[in-house]
Amino acid sequence: MSSPKVLFGFHAVGVRLKVAPQSIVEVYFEASRRDARMRQFIERCKEAGIRLIEADGLRLAKLAGSHGHQGVAALVQHMEQAHSLDDLLDSIAEPPLLLVLDGVTDPHNLGACLRVADGAGAHAVIAPKDHAAGINATVAKVASGAAETMPYFMVTNLARTLGELKERNIWVIGTSGDAPKTIYQVEMKGPTALVLGAEGPGMRQLTRKTCDELVSIPMKGAVESLNVSVASGVCLYEALRQRG
Repeated sequence: MSSPKVLFGFHAVGVRLKVAPQSIVEVYFEASRRDARMRQFIERCKEAGIRLIEADGLRLAKLAGSHGHQGVAALVQHMEQAHSLDDLLDSIAEPPLLLVLDGVTDPHNLGACLRVADGAGAHAVIAPKDHAAGINATVAKVASGAAETMPYFMVTNLARTLGELKERNIWVIGTSGDAPKTIYQVEMKGPTALVLGAEGPGMRQLTRKTCDELVSIPMKGAVESLNVSVASGVCLYEALRQRG
């Protein structure tokens, strides 16, 4: 069995408490915090039979590696997800909707992307193993529980993986500020993979060439681009709108 990991914050720990309480080893909480939110959280833990440990803010900060713990941290076992992207795709009955992130290294951006992908009903998020953020406690905190529910696959060769998606008849749509079409002018009711690059450099050239088509997000103001998590939300929710 793999070593336990730490989740922190009400959302991240709360989602694990909801979907897999048996995987929680123990919960640490700030004893000096006695507001309604904390009382309700502690009651839920007690109902689930989870071991509760009182801790001060300093201990929680050391455990979480952040001062943004909100007075809550948990030691949890890793949850089993699909072993591979192929396994996941084989198990999906509806047209897949995938978010592909090329070069997103900031854990806050990754966490926000996982959150919006979960909200829009995407089936998975894909990223390269190199030049990309992995799942850590900060990602889980920002994702507000979505790091527990959204499959995240880090692949060795992103261009090759995109090619394999195309072999499955998944239409690969990349985003680029200079694309002639906008996100609102493409069909996304069928199997779709939306590819977004890091803010600034965007997609790498090979990733761009591998896409079936490129689209842009209309920008009417002075700024030239959106944060990658905001852009992911725009694209994924347009796909959700089209799919009804």
